[in-house]
Amino acid sequence: MQCLLHASSSVCTRCPSLSPAQGPFGINHGIELHSDVVEYAKEKLESFIKNSDSFDKFEFCEPAFVVGNCLQIASDSHQYDRVYCGAGVQKDHEHYMKILLKVGGILVMPIEDQLTQIMRTGQNTWESKNILAVSFAPLVQPSKNDNGKPDSVGLPPCAVRNLQDLARIYIRRTLRNFINDEMQAKGISQRAPPKRKRKRVKQRINTYVFVGNQLIPQPLDSEEDEKMEEDEEGEERERGETQKLEEPPQNLLREKIMRLPLPESLKAYLTYFREK
Repeated sequence: MQCLLHASSSVCTRCPSLSPAQGPFGINHGIELHSDVVEYAKEKLESFIKNSDSFDKFEFCEPAFVVGNCLQIASDSHQYDRVYCGAGVQKDHEHYMKILLKVGGILVMPIEDQLTQIMRTGQNTWESKNILAVSFAPLVQPSKNDNGKPDSVGLPPCAVRNLQDLARIYIRRTLRNFINDEMQAKGISQRAPPKRKRKRVKQRINTYVFVGNQLIPQPLDSEEDEKMEEDEEGEERERGETQKLEEPPQNLLREKIMRLPLPESLKAYLTYFREK
């Protein structure tokens, strides 16, 4: 089980994209100073679960978000295998960030205009290397309460999943493995989505003519421009024909779930209440 922490500077919005790589039993936390960014991250997460075609193709580690300053994390918080900070860290906060790591864990953060990777090799030892020169906005310094001390921020707990959630994970995993075995037996490979062709930018050749005492640019269409226009029209037609021929992607996992001899409410739970 891998524990991952994203700290500051809108990195919460990237948590869902890394969740499939962790598997279903990892821990994926994000801490962000601005509440509107956290709300946006939650909206994007909900949209991803409900609408993404790739959601049913992988096991997913759902991220949890908290509003707060990453320099005010409570001292008794758990440690992480991976920590990424998306804002500039001052030198006097370097040790504070390093102790968020487990032994063997890796921290990536901008410090002194260098994106730096730090590995915790022992209880009191670290190895660091600079990756590349960067320029990041600095972390916002902690605000103090009436006692003159900053309030601590509690991170989401590392709770064990309940039995119902574990059952959903293993049922989906079993069905997904069964689908993969069926496809391999039939010699069918899972088709990757077609790549979009990059639209070419057309550049016009300008010529200049004298009008009185002024030099006026005049556009001049070249043969190359005409050829590019013809190619683009052909590509548009090809894309249109391909879209007409393509059938909507088939969600085999959903089909398997909907055939199970279970109440509709349980089927909806197994599909994460998705409608496609």
